[in-house]
Amino acid sequence: MNVKPVFEVPFERSGVLAPGLPILPHGTERHPVPGMGSRAISVSKGDTITLLDRDGMQPAEMVFFAPDRRSDAAMLGAQGHGRPEGLIATLANGSASGKKVLRALEVAGFDIGKGDAIRAFRDGSRPGDMAHFVAENDGLLIVAAPGKTMRPEDNNPPTDIILYIQRSAPGLEKPDVGSHDPLADPLKDINIQPGNAKSYGVKAGEFIQIVDIRGRECSDFQAFSRRALDQGIEREIDPTTTRSLMGSLYPQPGIFSKYWSVDQEPLVEIVQDTCGRHDTFGLACTARYYEDLGYPGHVNCSDNINKDLDQYGIKPRGGWPAINFFFNTMLDDSNAIGMDDPWSRPGDFVLLRALTDLVCVSTGCPCDIDPANGWNPTDIQVRTYKATEDFKRSYGYRKSAEADVEETKKTAFHDCFARHTRDFIEYNGYWLPNTMTNHGAIAEYWACRDKVAVMDLSPLRKYEVVGPDAEELMQLCVTRNMNKLSVGQVVYTAMCYEHGGMIDDGTVYRLGETNFRWIGGNDTSGLWLQEQALKRNMNVWVRNSTDQLHNIAVQGRHSRDVLSKIFWTPPQQPTIEELPWFRLTVARVGDVQGTSVVISRTGYSGELGYEIFCHPKDAVEIFDRVWEVGEEYGIAPLGLAALDMLRIEGGLIFAGSEFDDQTDPFEAGIGFTVPLKSKTDDFIGRAAIEERKAHPHRKLVGFEIEGGTVPSPGDCLRVGKAQVGEITSAMKSPVLGKVIALGRVSVTHVTIGSDIEIGQLDGQQKRLKAKIVPFPHFDPTKERVKGIYAEATAPDAAE
Repeated sequence: MNVKPVFEVPFERSGVLAPGLPILPHGTERHPVPGMGSRAISVSKGDTITLLDRDGMQPAEMVFFAPDRRSDAAMLGAQGHGRPEGLIATLANGSASGKKVLRALEVAGFDIGKGDAIRAFRDGSRPGDMAHFVAENDGLLIVAAPGKTMRPEDNNPPTDIILYIQRSAPGLEKPDVGSHDPLADPLKDINIQPGNAKSYGVKAGEFIQIVDIRGRECSDFQAFSRRALDQGIEREIDPTTTRSLMGSLYPQPGIFSKYWSVDQEPLVEIVQDTCGRHDTFGLACTARYYEDLGYPGHVNCSDNINKDLDQYGIKPRGGWPAINFFFNTMLDDSNAIGMDDPWSRPGDFVLLRALTDLVCVSTGCPCDIDPANGWNPTDIQVRTYKATEDFKRSYGYRKSAEADVEETKKTAFHDCFARHTRDFIEYNGYWLPNTMTNHGAIAEYWACRDKVAVMDLSPLRKYEVVGPDAEELMQLCVTRNMNKLSVGQVVYTAMCYEHGGMIDDGTVYRLGETNFRWIGGNDTSGLWLQEQALKRNMNVWVRNSTDQLHNIAVQGRHSRDVLSKIFWTPPQQPTIEELPWFRLTVARVGDVQGTSVVISRTGYSGELGYEIFCHPKDAVEIFDRVWEVGEEYGIAPLGLAALDMLRIEGGLIFAGSEFDDQTDPFEAGIGFTVPLKSKTDDFIGRAAIEERKAHPHRKLVGFEIEGGTVPSPGDCLRVGKAQVGEITSAMKSPVLGKVIALGRVSVTHVTIGSDIEIGQLDGQQKRLKAKIVPFPHFDPTKERVKGIYAEATAPDAAE
């Protein structure tokens, strides 16, 4: 079938590109089908159905039911393959998407077992392959991306299928209008057009969802204690009290999530937020604001709120303090408050939970004279849900500006660490423990330095790179020499853009002659590998396996002893005792019949350590075995706060601190990952890095700082009045008993022993005296990583 592929493109107007506002042709819909997941979509006669295998090698299976409950592949112009075994297995795996499809089938009365399967991409599809079908009558389409759980030593993760529906008879509505499915059956479902305000009652425990339907539209929100109103007292959300008690510009999902009244009573808490950028400083727009700009009589949110709240006897105000959801406020260096287009995308929302009975009001902001609503006011949807709904706390995470939003996930080890703490923070789309109850960062730190500790590193991004051109792709995209990497070896490397700036740092695992695994800190590096493979038409597949491989790190002087008592390795693999630094082994728990894992002698602590990779379904078993054996050695759980202390002492760099896309590997302190002499092949960024190495401007150095003040990342480094660099990371070192830091400095001021000052306040009025010293500050010869330990270093007070 000769059908032109249809993809979304960034919104563009007069040279302004907005990748976060993708545009599809009128009448075309996009429905992602997750790997090992499914979707149910109603289609009409004449609709064109397109399946896209985005990453390649992912089979798809469909079933189409007519209203009379018949299922025949011929109704989509396809050949049938009998019973849809892949789809049935997918619906039985308990996935969230499968539960929705099962409900749709139940409501329609369709028996999936009687479906006539249509299969696509069965024979090793390439990234971007597409399959097209046309519906010959109305019906319900079920699409699945079947797959099995991936063993840690394999490279076949299930990936997404993208379903496009091109409607044969689209409505007359604008193409950017779309109904966003409710999170559950709503109690109230209110549409608010721009220039309007609507109030609504909410009982304690119920949920409030505020949806930006088309993106970049602000909505002022206020909530009043119903109990106080019944007593004739107005007690609503007070932004100043909220900022003071939460310690942030606006609350976020997690521990510091509540909005408070002036009496310090919590009224609502935020449960989910897919945008993450709002305002708690300005008033809802007022008549005076528009009058002062020359627009007298302009409709405004404050007057609208006054009119709608009059029914409750609430006194009108000239301007209403409010939580301005999706409003993008900024503060410049002169303390002037400004605004810009909102960050919200179509369908972004905040989900709140009422902590007491409330009267709430929400607006659709009418502002069309500045960027507050992207110059184009649109409507807001408000929904409320029962208190019995089970909504998980989450932020919105996107792999890229164009990507679909994802909820913050729990790692497979989350519940294991939840036995020890409630202090979880969001990290790159996952919840990770920050500190441990009854331990604390210092105790966790000393456990890793002197005993053994276990930490969750599951959010590290894993991408499987396989195929005849796998080595060629990796050789092109990373700075280390892949030609010298043996099967079973691991190497730490940088990945750079053409201008030499770093995309990411990470490790490459070689699992076979044509099988590599990239493990980095963010999705940008994995997407870069996919982009380069496609751009150069390489015979290679790059597929995301992050959710098929979760991992813990077991670090500390007793880590080898712990793991050697748990894991069996086959004869052709090294044992735990034999495993050298930066090598991997395929192992099993107990014996040849045990749970499969991949173990590498790697870590991020500056100590002897290992990482254990397993499928999420096996995580609790792995953690429990490590904990059980580790108790003999004083094992402790370790969170992000302690990990940051360990890595700074060890001179280990962190994205956004020691490097970014303006920093080359030499400036980031990892020039050893760029073997320009021994790696003669070209790689992306090589020419720029050679030039930058020959003419360096900045260098990463270590500092020792007098006194007990710990500087903040970004604090300026000065020689006299001139700024010559900035602090990237700093801490009070428990083992050294002094404040230390890392920072980038102009090459004219990097001599070891040189004095330098760290500027605070405005960089001039307060200075911290510091001296440039070698780094790593602790164990510079890496003896401990090699497993060579002297006597314990913890002071008595830490025992």
